[in-house]
Amino acid sequence: MNKETRMTAPPSQERKIVKVPELFPDLIAKHAFAGRFVHYDETDSPWVPFGENAAIKHLLFDTRHNIYSNILWMKGPSVVGTHKHRGYVVMMCLEGSVHYLEYDWLATPGCFIYETPGEAHTLVTDHPDGCKLFGWMQGPNEFYDSDGNMVMTADVWWFMDHYESYCRANDIPINPQLYL
Repeated sequence: MNKETRMTAPPSQERKIVKVPELFPDLIAKHAFAGRFVHYDETDSPWVPFGENAAIKHLLFDTRHNIYSNILWMKGPSVVGTHKHRGYVVMMCLEGSVHYLEYDWLATPGCFIYETPGEAHTLVTDHPDGCKLFGWMQGPNEFYDSDGNMVMTADVWWFMDHYESYCRANDIPINPQLYL
């Protein structure tokens, strides 16, 4: 019998939940964290102001790995100041367009951006409607003034405080689904 060894499509057309064998179901049930779902509307996570012309919708905080995920909304032509990543960054442009002053590319909807630790750059949107960027970041970001002096560090704890402080000040319930 000749058996296909390369999958070309999912092997089932049925819409049913399949019980998959698992060697360690008790350990997984005891120690694993369930997946998370955060709705795009503001019920699950509000747009929290980030400077004068931007806001952040927080999606996930993982304190064990210093990982945080969010959508950055630059509401019109604007700049997020020069910053250096001390961890990796994965971003996807969702709306509008954005670029870094230090590079020659322009991200538009669907474009993928990956940044490695140690890179410093200045995020700019010249688009009349600004941009929205989905981000998955690990490690701290150091922000610098126009003279190259470090002015602040933002890590998972800073982003958690950014979210929680805003929620408390605006009587918005803190969503436990955002935390691993």
